[in-house]
Amino acid sequence: MNPAFNTYTQSLAGRDVTVIGAGVSNSPLIRMLCSAGARVTVCDRNPALPREEWDDLGVELHLGDHYLDRVGGDVVFRTPGMRPDHPVLDSARAGGSRVTSEMEEFFALCPCPIFGVTGSDGKTTTTSLIADMLADGGRTVHVGGNIGTPLLTRAGEMSPLDACVVELSSFQLMDMTRSPHVAVMTNLSPNHLDWHRDMDEYIAAKRRLLDFQTVDDVAVLNADNPVTAALRGRGRTKYFGGHTVHDGVIDGLLPISDIRLPGWYNVENVMAAMSAVRGTVPDEAILEAVRNFVGVEHRNQWVATVGDVHYYNNSIGSSPARTVAALSAHVGRVLLIAGGRDKKVPFDELARLLPDHVKVLLLIGEAADQIEAAARRVPGCPPIVRCEGLAEAVAQAHKLAAPGDTVLLSPACTAFDQYRNFEERGRHFVELVGALHRSEGKS
Repeated sequence: MNPAFNTYTQSLAGRDVTVIGAGVSNSPLIRMLCSAGARVTVCDRNPALPREEWDDLGVELHLGDHYLDRVGGDVVFRTPGMRPDHPVLDSARAGGSRVTSEMEEFFALCPCPIFGVTGSDGKTTTTSLIADMLADGGRTVHVGGNIGTPLLTRAGEMSPLDACVVELSSFQLMDMTRSPHVAVMTNLSPNHLDWHRDMDEYIAAKRRLLDFQTVDDVAVLNADNPVTAALRGRGRTKYFGGHTVHDGVIDGLLPISDIRLPGWYNVENVMAAMSAVRGTVPDEAILEAVRNFVGVEHRNQWVATVGDVHYYNNSIGSSPARTVAALSAHVGRVLLIAGGRDKKVPFDELARLLPDHVKVLLLIGEAADQIEAAARRVPGCPPIVRCEGLAEAVAQAHKLAAPGDTVLLSPACTAFDQYRNFEERGRHFVELVGALHRSEGKS
């Protein structure tokens, strides 16, 4: 179906290819390279990586502390979590290797229009909304990227009549040399400053979503966010925001009351998705998608109501800005569970919101001290309860909550101090709340 992909895979035969990282997203890539006849080396920090699967494919494994000692070959695939200017990659380039990424190769080979979505917050919800709108409009849609599904291995099945919707992180964008046909930037605020050198580098990485567009492409930007409002695309630029709302109706089409997701930030996500697809699909498809969309797991997800207390899972809230947005979406005072590994982003803005929105602040993880210090600098700081972990935090919240209260997991930090990722943290919270619900049912 996609001749360019067939030519690409044929060109891999007999080539020496190194893949850094053997995680879930890279596993299909490794198998594809092997089936194409490449000589594949996989480098992974995990010394306990199961060997049987890769030995059967003839993959050479470099594992453990010295996994980056021999990175080279004709092609090197960088894992998104590895900086493009890492000395090992610089050395590989100097030795003649072409350093690339799964996403860079996919952009080169994709035969259909690409809708790319980035931003500090709202990426996954906006990506999912765009995909639903396109699908309701009759398009065959492929969704992937940072949302968890690798796309390069599926490029051979794609048709020029299809559409791809790709969520892109700053890690993926930092060395990209191609841009999507429709580039959507939801917002920009301090994030990932434990990985990026500073805010300027973070913005520059996100800006690459637009940098390689042509005059025929479209940029969709948030007019209400100071950083994105100052940007422009190379082709047509469409700005979404409060200026498009009149008498409670977005852009003359969608009543805000039809949006089933709580919070203004979700209204912005809907605006971004509408702006990206309007004119590509019928308005009826946009309305149908929004009215049927109930949200994405771990993103201000209602879990259960136990004893008239509402439990919400916003484990995706891995930065203070995300937690601020989640808190603002809830009416009434909240018992907030926060903490984890910080991203070197200040907690001051979040702290200022606590007196008006938070009844009790329950802190867990490595960053508990930093969050507590920021909170106590604010007049009217709510009571703070320090907990050993998420299980104790949920138990304490259950004891302290009154009927009508909301218990919200929105950590303002990454999960990496105690969990493999935010999904695992969110699932644990859901399990703990489920156990509460079952015990209440028996009492």
